[in-house]
Amino acid sequence: MSKNVEKTIAKIFNEISDGLMTGQMGKLPKIALTGIGSEHGEAELLQAAKIAAKRSIDVNFIGTLEDERLTTHKVATEEECHKKMDALLASGEVDAAVTMHYPFPIGVATVGRVNTPGLGKEIFIATTTGTSSTDRVEGLVKNAIYGIITAKACGIARPTVGIINIDGAQQAYNNLKTLKENGYDINFAESKRADGGCIFRGNDILTGAADVVVCDSLTGNLIIKMLASFTTGGSYESVGYGYGPGVGKGYDKIVMIVSRASGAPVVAGAVEFAADLVNGGYHTVMANEFKAAEKAGLNDILAKIKASNKASASSSAEEVKAPPKEVVTAEIAGIEIMELDDAVTVLWKAGIYAESGMGCTGPIVLISEANHGKAAEILLKEGFIS
Repeated sequence: MSKNVEKTIAKIFNEISDGLMTGQMGKLPKIALTGIGSEHGEAELLQAAKIAAKRSIDVNFIGTLEDERLTTHKVATEEECHKKMDALLASGEVDAAVTMHYPFPIGVATVGRVNTPGLGKEIFIATTTGTSSTDRVEGLVKNAIYGIITAKACGIARPTVGIINIDGAQQAYNNLKTLKENGYDINFAESKRADGGCIFRGNDILTGAADVVVCDSLTGNLIIKMLASFTTGGSYESVGYGYGPGVGKGYDKIVMIVSRASGAPVVAGAVEFAADLVNGGYHTVMANEFKAAEKAGLNDILAKIKASNKASASSSAEEVKAPPKEVVTAEIAGIEIMELDDAVTVLWKAGIYAESGMGCTGPIVLISEANHGKAAEILLKEGFIS
């Protein structure tokens, strides 16, 4: 008997065995995990894949290492990891993917999942990386819906929602309250502090006062990093499920993000998080939530927010026609989020096609490799980067 046949038989046997023990005899969710790029080395990610594979998940590991208990795809670099990951997602060979860096378009942001340190309460942080909108209040409103979608796909029928006390929180609450009054079911949480309300202090995060904590991505990124590594001194993230899926209307992939500092327990948790979304009918839940929110006037509410906080970048972007679309794989970082649309517009005026996005360290402008040098010179001259 050949080794390939032996591996196939062993895999089938393990799936049947897992199904008998867990009661899950249907198709296992197939989750890809890229292994190259971690601060802790590829072996740490392979260990995460092996942990996740014991949880009734068909893990596809992409990297230089192999293991007979996993489906492995051999590649040599981080860039090749992402190309293979995208190919597996596009072909439907995997249902979702976990990686350490991915340039989501503006409008897509991730919802993290972590356990509070004192009580072990599981909470969703909406959002943790990416940018749902370049308008702060609009972004917070969208983030609340993104958090509800993710929590519902993970089995929470009516997640409670709290908004962390940051700039724009009260405005976001007012708009979400209007959405609720119009018929969209938002289950507002109550702060554990004496004055109550759904505008949260830091204490409420630690007590797990809400299933979904709404914040901007930079604040959410800070929160989830601290909760994930509070027992280790910061260099190794050991608790939770990572930064979560990129959520946005029309975004049809499940791409999960973890930090380069995430250890095997968190990465394995992220793979399990992805499997939960697949099993929970994530795409159906997202479509239903957007439909319900839009029926309650979401688009009108967002339009009013934009009108009342209209930035010069928005009007500039409307007046300038984009050059012919190109493949944009080069990145320019170091641009303030509120100046991102302006930076794109400046490049369009110069005849360079550009798109805005969000990288692992913040906002980015995406351009073609051929235009990278010229675009950087223009943005430097105009004061967008230093």
